[in-house]
Amino acid sequence: MKLTDNEAMLQGQAEIWQYMISIADSMALKCAVELQIVDIIHSHGCPLTLSQIVSSVNAPSPDISCLARIMRLLVRKKIFTASPQSHGRETLYDLTRSSRWLLRDTDSSLAPMVLMHNHPSLLASWHHLSGCVREGGIGFGKIHGCGIWDFASANPDFNKLFNDCMACSAKIAIKEVISAYKDGFDCIGSLVDVGGGTGTALAEIVRACPHIKGVNFDLPHVIATAPKYDGVFHVCGDMFKSIPRADAVLLKWIMHDWNVEDCVRILKNCLQALPEKVGKVIILDLVLQPDDNGLFENTGLIFDLIMMVTVGGKERTETEWKKLLNKGGFPHYMIVTIPAVLSIIEAYPA
Repeated sequence: MKLTDNEAMLQGQAEIWQYMISIADSMALKCAVELQIVDIIHSHGCPLTLSQIVSSVNAPSPDISCLARIMRLLVRKKIFTASPQSHGRETLYDLTRSSRWLLRDTDSSLAPMVLMHNHPSLLASWHHLSGCVREGGIGFGKIHGCGIWDFASANPDFNKLFNDCMACSAKIAIKEVISAYKDGFDCIGSLVDVGGGTGTALAEIVRACPHIKGVNFDLPHVIATAPKYDGVFHVCGDMFKSIPRADAVLLKWIMHDWNVEDCVRILKNCLQALPEKVGKVIILDLVLQPDDNGLFENTGLIFDLIMMVTVGGKERTETEWKKLLNKGGFPHYMIVTIPAVLSIIEAYPA
């Protein structure tokens, strides 16, 4: 049914209001993670009232009225369900398919990602988004006077949160990667994960494919906090200088951090690390399809802005990936789509 001009204008006004104040959605979500509300309900194994939730919150004097208002919004956003009871008894709150992704200490938790992307140090970068247009540069650097990697190196708490964030994304994506790409790993004797963080993703690959010798490669302050894994060796270094030799190189959510020139430098160092004519690079990254209505396409476009304002990188379309790989010495590639934000890009030098 076609809207009248007045109805269309009113709808437009409502949409702008939603965009303008949508930060409240992410702040309410962050609040739920910080208070561990999802874990509290899950640990009881049944729906809970606000009184029961508050009694389990680790706080000296929690305000149940504040919690009620936050939960009302999160119910509206389908993070929780609310079931009113009869005879004046309190409403019961339960989990949904969305909130189950916020359970801590699971292999499919997005809780660290919620905390990371809503960290004050990152949120401050967004206030320089228009500055990126006017004068170029990176919002994070304009605020903090250094890049995010140097900031993490100098701030242990932020570094831990960043590493936890990367580890949780690795756990979620790598299951689908192993399932879809098992044959691709079968022919690899050694694999170096460049920028592999604390080694979570590589450890999962080696566990599924124990014939692989895994080398987790990252900056010294990252490797310093990496736990031991069977079949994984931690090596610190700088991917812009050299990369340890291996049959294949894994780049998971690395290339989107960098501009074309830096990506080409990384790829050329990958080329030097691979055996001649038989090695390959396995890239796990977004492949944008802006005209598509896929499940994660909006997420991809938002991540593109996140990369722009925090590190100066970008997400890329297949056309952009093709040009980049050619410049880096990998003219042959294949894209494998998986049920995740990321895709697998398998690239060969010959």
